[in-house]
Order: sequence, then structure tokens, then C-alpha cells
Amino acid sequence: MLNMTWEFKLEPTSAQVSEIERTLMVCRKVWNFALCERKDWLNSRKSPINACSIDREYIMSVDEPFPNYHVQAKRLTVAKQEIEELRSVNAQMLQQVLRRLEVGFERWRLRKGGIPRFKNQARMRSFLFPQMLKNCVSQDAIKLPQLGWVKVRWSRQIPDLFVVKQARIVRKASGYFVMLSLQADVNIPETSFYGHSIGIDVGLEYFLSTSDGTQVKRPRFFAELQRKLKLLQCRLKHKQKGSANRAKLLKKIARVHQRIADTRKDWHFKLAHQICDQADSIFVEDLDFRIMAKGMLGKHTLDAGLGQFTNQILPWVCFKRDKHYGKVNAYGTSQECPDCGASVRKTLSDRLHHCHECGSIKTRDIAAAQVINSRGQRDVETACGIEVTGDSVTNSSQLVLKQEIFGVI
Repeated sequence: MLNMTWEFKLEPTSAQVSEIERTLMVCRKVWNFALCERKDWLNSRKSPINACSIDREYIMSVDEPFPNYHVQAKRLTVAKQEIEELRSVNAQMLQQVLRRLEVGFERWRLRKGGIPRFKNQARMRSFLFPQMLKNCVSQDAIKLPQLGWVKVRWSRQIPDLFVVKQARIVRKASGYFVMLSLQADVNIPETSFYGHSIGIDVGLEYFLSTSDGTQVKRPRFFAELQRKLKLLQCRLKHKQKGSANRAKLLKKIARVHQRIADTRKDWHFKLAHQICDQADSIFVEDLDFRIMAKGMLGKHTLDAGLGQFTNQILPWVCFKRDKHYGKVNAYGTSQECPDCGASVRKTLSDRLHHCHECGSIKTRDIAAAQVINSRGQRDVETACGIEVTGDSVTNSSQLVLKQEIFGVI
């Protein structure tokens, strides 16, 4: 089963915009009420029996169950019979709000994220239609529950092989978008190792360095617009909360942030295609960039978007272009000689690799990329138990199927 999510720009009418905003408001109220129930239950269990507050304390029955998704979904059904505002919104949509809250609480319980927060009008930006109507896509519009036919800018054609399963409406600074979850009853295996391979070492001085000697300087997406963003935010502190001028200025700031994110993402996609033009198999380091983002270079790490490129965009482009993508152990890649395998200790300020065993001298990042490439090839040979260098192109039927889905590769 192949699942993909494609995003398209909506062009709703003024009545549809009002309905979208009203739906977001109802979803926000349900989220905040459900979150308040959960926090009240937790607070009622936190106070020691011999140290209650003399001001006020949460008092709740001992037999009161924790308000998880199933409990709150039943309460939502009862509340819909009494509150007209809840009846005016798709029931499955409100259940998805509770399900998202459940996922957020589970991540917090497992210490994978912070506790969910209450949402104001600006923070609730999307809602989901978990089931779509049949024949919901036309030449210039899409039919959504509760909204009817909404005009869409079809930037690309949905293949006949796919069925629209879900739709999420997202409000951004530049307008409203729909994210369609597409599903096809096909099974495309992962591309095996073949052809010419390269290793990629990512960093901040150079965004990436390949084992073939290519180095790409890191663009500064945020730094180029930081001055403009700073001026807008300085003006924001003089605006009165709740005023129309403050809302307009917030929208300008959001547009600048979206421009930065869109520029970064577009550059990442173009670079990923350039890399796929150079090789048939690509290996990268298995790194956790969240740790790098918490250090003294966190601002530059987030500006470069290293995690977005290596963990999301590059694997997707490799899958689309029928290229092999693999990750290798990142330990000691910059401390090893790619030619003789000797250990060459370096500090972060040492930007040149000089091996005293074999006399190899080359740029530190290119040497690390060559080590990554050799490790990736060794991992594939160990897993397959065969010699993989110079392998032929993979199954032709797989190429034909991807060409049918994505067009010419």
C-alpha cells in the first residue's frame, strides 16, 4: 500500500472562509475544554494528603476515571445533544481533535515532547476530514464535507491510480491550503544498492560535501530577512493587543516566516535532485539534529534545515527517482582516514585531514564523506553477503510504476 500527502492551494469564497474560521473556532473550544479536563484530573492527584493548599485545591472523586480519548469521545456525543454549536460541525472532525490531544498527551507521558498547550485563535490552524466523499475531485474544485465545492489550484494532476482518503484544511499566512492523503493499492519495494555511490557529510561551513569532491556552501535563509523581521517585531510591541493594526502586523510577520520556510524547502528539493543526478546510491550519517539545535550553533542549524533535508526531502526524492538511500553509523567519520582506515584525531577547528600513516591530505569534510560512502558499501555487502560494486539497475517494472505515478524520472 502506497500512501502520499499532496498539498494544494485553495481559493474559497467569502462564505466558505467564514465557515472555515467558524469550524476552527469550534475545534479550538473542544481542544481547550478537553485539555482542561485532563489537567484538572492530574492536579487533583498531585496534592499530598497532609499538605493541601489553604487557598484552594482541586477536589475530584477518587473513582473518577482519567479523561482519555474514549471517555471524552462519549462525553462529546452527549454534549452534542445539548449544544447547538457542536451539532453544526462534522462529528468525526471533532473526534479527530480529541485524538490529536490523545497523541500529544501520550508523547508527553513517554517524555518525547512537552505537555499540550491551550490554543488561542492563532494557534488552531487546521482540521481534518477523516473520510472523503466519492468522486470528490473535479477539474477545478474539490468537494469537502460541510463546505461543498471549493476551488483549487491543481499544481499537478492526481494519478488515476490513487484514491483520496482524507483531507486536512490548513490556514497559513498566504491563505488556505488542503493536504490530501492519497492511497494506492500497490507495493513498491525499496530500491537496492546499485551503480555509482556517494557519501554525504553535512555541516555548517558547507551545507554538504560529497565523496566525489563537490561542496555546497550553506545559504543563510533566516539571516537575509532577519533585519526585516526584527523591525516588524519591534513595531509589534507598540501595538495594542486585540487591535486591528496588531492583527495586520502579525500577518506580515507570519508571511516573512513562511517566505523563509518556503525558500529553504524549495532550495532543499532542487539540491536533492542535483545529488540524484550525480549518483545511483546515496549514503548519509545517522544523526540526531535535535541535539545540535540545542547547542551554541542552534540558530544556524535550524536555519540550514539539516534534519528536514537528510531525513525527509532527500529520502523522498531518492524514492521518487529510484535511487538507493541509506544511513550509516556517524561515530568517528571525521576521525578516520578514508584511504588507509587509520585514526586521525582532529578538533573542530581542524578543517584539513592529514594522515601521518599514508600521507593523505584532503579537506576534512570530503574525507568524512568518503568514509561515509565506504561504510555504506560495507553495510550493504555485509547485509547481502555479495559483492555490490557495479550492480545493475533494479527491476524495470518498478521503474515503469514510478514513471506512471510521478511522471518522467
